[in-house]
Amino acid sequence: ENVDNGDIATYHIVGPDETDAQRGWISIDAPLARAMLKKRVDDEFEAQLPAGPVRFAVVAIDYPA
Repeated sequence: ENVDNGDIATYHIVGPDETDAQRGWISIDAPLARAMLKKRVDDEFEAQLPAGPVRFAVVAIDYPA
């Protein structure tokens, strides 16, 4: 969840060769993915995005089969 505006998005962290922005699949090398690593539900973190820093909160974590 974007803490500033409440928007919620789902992301899949994938290898660099599997990236697909339309599907929400972001590379493990992306700044947002790096900022998400090792976070737990209810953790807040800041990611340095091209438009500037953005604060996020983890609302769920899922490991689909």
